[in-house]
Amino acid sequence: MFRPALLSSPSRSSLSSSLFSKSPTTPFASRFLLQRRATLPPRQRSFALSQHCRRRFYSTESNSFPHPPTSPPSPLPRSRFRRFLGFTSIAVFAFSVGLLYQTQRTVSRLMASPMISNAESVTAFVPVDAHAAEVDEYLRTHPEAAKLRADPDFEESRPHLRYPEAIRARSLTAGTLAGPNKLVVPPIVFSHREGKSLASFMYLGSDICGHPGIIHGGMLATLLDEGLARCCFPALPNKVGVTANLNVDYRAPAMADSYVVLRAETTKVDGRKAWVEGRIETLPTDGKAPVVLVEAKALFIEPKQAAALTTLYRGPTD
Repeated sequence: MFRPALLSSPSRSSLSSSLFSKSPTTPFASRFLLQRRATLPPRQRSFALSQHCRRRFYSTESNSFPHPPTSPPSPLPRSRFRRFLGFTSIAVFAFSVGLLYQTQRTVSRLMASPMISNAESVTAFVPVDAHAAEVDEYLRTHPEAAKLRADPDFEESRPHLRYPEAIRARSLTAGTLAGPNKLVVPPIVFSHREGKSLASFMYLGSDICGHPGIIHGGMLATLLDEGLARCCFPALPNKVGVTANLNVDYRAPAMADSYVVLRAETTKVDGRKAWVEGRIETLPTDGKAPVVLVEAKALFIEPKQAAALTTLYRGPTD
């Protein structure tokens, strides 16, 4: 039977001949499939040809043309954390440099100022009035002070008077808290030469109170902080340290216009660390038992730059 539709279509026959031709550019798998379809009847061959063309049109195979060159991806912007970390590092470095510079200036100024020895500080105090002279005489001649003065293991000094006048005026205990009705006279201190113990005799006036007639607790804590530190200084490698911890227990009210003594003892030394215990008690006469007013425990650590700070506490002849 004559089928004009199948035989008279030039486009379909030309497409079929081109697809079934063994072109060198046709992949081997495609040629194999096309050769199989060539053996099919005409109607099935037409259906297979249409399916093959449809798959080729929607094929996901990459073409033979090379892709145009692409530029490398631009780097991602720095995160906020990395920027914060960078700015913080710069700030810390600048602060450290500024602190070191200021410390060097302070140390240089102190080294240029004249300092007196411990022995010279004992006789350096000049009373400003009769009350100060009376208090000074009582402290120097007290039996407890006389006993420590006779002990060769202890050295007597008045540390507040060793500061140059310009530096002393900016010190809390040697300047701000010193004077009439405060720390009336500079404390008389007896320090063990190896830093084992210390005794500091002082008089507390009426202008350093918290409640009327009662010495401020912060004043007592300040005296303990300073006294316990001076106790352990001779035991440290460079004879200087800073407070790392201070625990204070108040036992009884410290009354104004009274004589007291601060006693301290170094309990342990480990390299640049020193542990100290101490107390402030009354300084009675006529054999009366002293009353413990406040007790404290402290830890002091020698800073790494201690070698540059030794002139704060050591004179030219020490």
